[in-house]
Amino acid sequence: MRHAFMRKHRDRFRLQSMCEVLNVSRSGYYAWRKRPFSARGKGNRELLGQIREVHTQSRKLYGSPRITVELNERGFKCGKNRVARIMKEHSICGEVKKRRFRRTIDSRHEYALAANLLIGKRQTEGVWASDITFVPTSEGWLYVAAVMNVKSRRVIGLSMSDKLSQELASAALKAAAGRQSPPEGLIHHSDRGRQYASYAYQELLREYGITPSMSRSGNCYDNAHVESSFGTLKTELVHGERYRSRMEARLSIFEYVEVFYNRQRRHSALGYRSPEQYEKLLDET
Repeated sequence: MRHAFMRKHRDRFRLQSMCEVLNVSRSGYYAWRKRPFSARGKGNRELLGQIREVHTQSRKLYGSPRITVELNERGFKCGKNRVARIMKEHSICGEVKKRRFRRTIDSRHEYALAANLLIGKRQTEGVWASDITFVPTSEGWLYVAAVMNVKSRRVIGLSMSDKLSQELASAALKAAAGRQSPPEGLIHHSDRGRQYASYAYQELLREYGITPSMSRSGNCYDNAHVESSFGTLKTELVHGERYRSRMEARLSIFEYVEVFYNRQRRHSALGYRSPEQYEKLLDET
């Protein structure tokens, strides 16, 4: 372990200093370096390369559990503890993104409010959830509206604009309905913002035969599964980037949602499957 540490940090610290601190002789260190790698050692080096590849492809978001699942699906049979140990030894970890989004709720309006139909509801079948967030750019805020199929965590409706409006929310709902035909008995859950409570948006829900549901006052998603789903999406959305323009942000967000989040990102709630994989599994059963 000490010899491995010295080799890893030989570009940062003088060899003599490390030998003195770690109580290792120079001759012993060089003798260790000349030894051939064991089969286990070679396997760990190969596994490290695969871990780095998966970590990079996940936008450096994955920790050891998701990386282990991905590696096993690729044919590299390994356990979570082994992957976690190698990641720790090489300072590889899933990044925790800071929440850089802002809430958009403006419930100071006179529109009628729907009851929360998800209180006590454990099953997420037949539930869509909608939300709007701000994304900062050098040109100003970009407003992003999304509709999510809560069962599969898939974002099925996405709309972006430089204006926060009912039209923005409606565009995301229309996109969702065009992608997945609303099933009978579908519930649409949102916050109490004026965009969702507006006459035009509620009329659109009625046209699609969708029943509205809204979070209780003071609870911007008081339902754990909805909050968790959107929390993940929005926290990772901008990936710490600083966009120079709204168009740059649009392209980046579209790529994140359609290429990474829906098709690749593994969710623990879905058995470490992506939303697309989970929907295929549902279709097969």
